[in-house]
Amino acid sequence: MAKTKFCSGLSDISDSYMGFIIDDWGVLHDGEDSFPHTVESLKELKERHKTIVIMTNDKMRADEKKAQLKKMGIGPSLYHHIITPTSMLQEGMETRSEEPYEGLGEYAYAITRRGDLSVLEHTDIEVVDDIEKADFLLLLGMDYPIKTLESYDPIIRRAIQRRLKAVCLNQDSKALIGTNFLHGPALLARRYTDAGGIVHYLGKPHNLAFKEAINFLQTKEIYPSHTVMLGDTMAYDILGANEAGIDSCLFKSGLHAANFAHCQSLKEVDNTLKNLIIKYNNVMPTYLVDEIQWGNPLPDRKHKKRKQPF
Repeated sequence: MAKTKFCSGLSDISDSYMGFIIDDWGVLHDGEDSFPHTVESLKELKERHKTIVIMTNDKMRADEKKAQLKKMGIGPSLYHHIITPTSMLQEGMETRSEEPYEGLGEYAYAITRRGDLSVLEHTDIEVVDDIEKADFLLLLGMDYPIKTLESYDPIIRRAIQRRLKAVCLNQDSKALIGTNFLHGPALLARRYTDAGGIVHYLGKPHNLAFKEAINFLQTKEIYPSHTVMLGDTMAYDILGANEAGIDSCLFKSGLHAANFAHCQSLKEVDNTLKNLIIKYNNVMPTYLVDEIQWGNPLPDRKHKKRKQPF
């Protein structure tokens, strides 16, 4: 079995790929500021003519994410494309050219948190308050603890009886709000699937998000074998990349930082990684790095002068 390669930075892997799919939160920034070497690393990739796709599960539209990144110093010249679940829904419902959008219908019954329907701005989706009038079910959030999972069972049962497809935009089964963990829409989606319903997930680690990234890269003649996913989560980034058939690089500085915090040697890092791999279906990242940084300088092949014969 191939073993995860421990790398000092992106320079160790940059020559092997032309396409880079990058998670933003935990890789490029901490939610408020970009990490110290983010801009430098992206510039190095761009200078080597790599194509960079930022893929996030944030509910922002792509233009909103672009503005957020710019405030952190990550300008649009440092990447080529942004994919968010909301942008996927908006673009998919506009063209309706393929699954799951083709034939989905225009009337949605939406399950949200506190009635938040902001993700439907700039779409022609009409929200109805009667499941009998809905063409599909939209899972956006949960009003937990005001409502429990069981509170939604009548809607779920009727939607399944009517054979409605469901679309889930948020992959979280739990969300941290302040100091409280709240149930997320992925629990509803799982309940819907367990009861026999069909759910289409927009976002990592599911196929539709990676398919969109791969389709964009293919317009640049870059294919999965030329592509790597940079992420900080085994559950979303590494598992998703594995399912899509592309290589992956796990960042220790993100969601799993606490797992690696105690490590004092490479052996301890290796043991911690093995435990994560076992926990996440024995899927192994291709590479492991501490944090986003360029690492060791590469030879300047383009400007390197040939030795003149004597």
